[in-house]
Parts: sequence; structure tokens; C-alpha cells
Amino acid sequence: MPFARAIDAEIHYEDSGGTGPVVLLGHEFCMDATMFVAQTAALAPEFRVVAWDARGHGHTRDEGLPFTYWTAARDALTVLDQLGVERAVIGGTSQGGFSALRTALLAPDRVDGLVLIATEAHGATEEELESAHRFLDRWHEPGARRALAEYLAEWLIGDDDWYRDIWVRRWLIRNPLVSEAAAGCLLGRDSIVHRLNEIRCPALVIHPTRAGIPHDHIQALAAGLVGSRYLEVADAHQAVTMTHPEVINTALRAFLRDTVPPAQRYNPTTGNLPIVQSTD
Repeated sequence: MPFARAIDAEIHYEDSGGTGPVVLLGHEFCMDATMFVAQTAALAPEFRVVAWDARGHGHTRDEGLPFTYWTAARDALTVLDQLGVERAVIGGTSQGGFSALRTALLAPDRVDGLVLIATEAHGATEEELESAHRFLDRWHEPGARRALAEYLAEWLIGDDDWYRDIWVRRWLIRNPLVSEAAAGCLLGRDSIVHRLNEIRCPALVIHPTRAGIPHDHIQALAAGLVGSRYLEVADAHQAVTMTHPEVINTALRAFLRDTVPPAQRYNPTTGNLPIVQSTD
């Protein structure tokens, strides 16, 4: 099981391998890298898909200390360092997008493009804070956890019974204290709306219309990123990479092919990257 070592954590990641350009993806809160299995299957080997587990999630090992999405952005860079990768397209769903945006601000020379799914640049709203605190206060009650897990599955996934059942079972066997610091990070995130104009790389902004992100927030994100592409996925919830893989994979493949130079992409005929002849 591969890990990238940060100062106070070991960041788990899944790597499709190969010689194609790297696409680094971060997951939704309460989920893990497995939410990108369909993207890995569809995009590799043309693109090397690396999905990583944030602190407090999946197989990543950390000390449960408070952190921010700026820390998570550095964790993403740590994964790239572990792989020996200088540049990548970086993105993710919800909190994965929060981290990706901050990675682009911290290290613009290492980000070829952004993929932002059900995410935003705003801080938490009062409504989000109140709802989350009510949820988290009861999450520690064993008698209430199943009902809360089923509610969370409906919120994140929607009507897909197969995925809902999988994630409810995962949440019920997980230590409820593991994600405490991650919840603090989510609810205490800073707004970076005023810094979006500093990000100059191409961006794909995907808005599942039934996600928890306010529509005006995701519109502000798309408008604030120079030259961004915007896609709405009707009646989809935040876990759209799992429930609507064909739509996401088609949009992602087109964006990546336009963003990453052909000379850097995998050649399925030869099994290698194309050789570019010098014109000198």
C-alpha cells in the first residue's frame, strides 16, 4: 500500500501507473480515493490517475491534529514529490477541490489544470455550520448513527441504492472520532474567492445540481477562474463521479486532452509517450 510521508502524516494514494500525464484527484468529505475508480478505469493508460486519501479518511495515517486545507494542499504536493512528478492536473470533489485550489495558489508552477467538482472557494455559511454541528453532535451516539449514515448517503449519493449501501456499511464500522480534525478543517475553511484571479491555469468546473454547494457559490468560482469551462450535471449529488461516471469521464477526458500537450500523452499504438522530433 503506497504512502507519501509528510512531516506529521503518511498520505495514502492509489496510482494507476504508466507514462501518461498525471491527474491527481482528492475525494469528498467522509469518502476516500475509491470514489474515483471509474475515472481511473476510463482514463488510464492515456493519463496516469492518482487518487489520494485526505487526513482523517481512508488509509491515510495521521495524528488527529488540527489542520487546514492549506495543509492538505501541501499533502497533495507531497504525493507528487513521492512520485517524482513535477507537474500535474489537480482536482477533486468538494473538499478535494478545496485542496486543489489552494495547491494552485501555493505552487502554480506545478499545476497544469484544475478539475473542480461540487466545490467552491467560499468559507462555510452559517447554515452549513449549524447543520454540520447538529449532525456531528449526534454522530457519536451509537443509536443514532445508522439513521445519520443513511441520511448522509442520501445527501451525498442520491438514489443509487448500491453505492448508498456500500458507504453506509463503511461509515458504521469506522471509528466516529477519526474524522474530528477533518470536520474542523471543513467547517473552519477560509474564503479564497478574492484570490481566484491569481489562478491562471485552465479549469473544469462541474456542478451537480443537487449537490450541497450553493449555486451562486459555484457560479462565482467559475466566473473567478480565467477561461474556465463549466458543466452542470442535472439531478446529480456530490458523489457524481460514482453515480454519473460516463458524463464525468467524457468531460474530463476532453478537458485533459485540450489541457495537456499531445507530446506528453500516452500513445496507445506504441505503448509509450509520443516522440517529438526537433525542428532545429
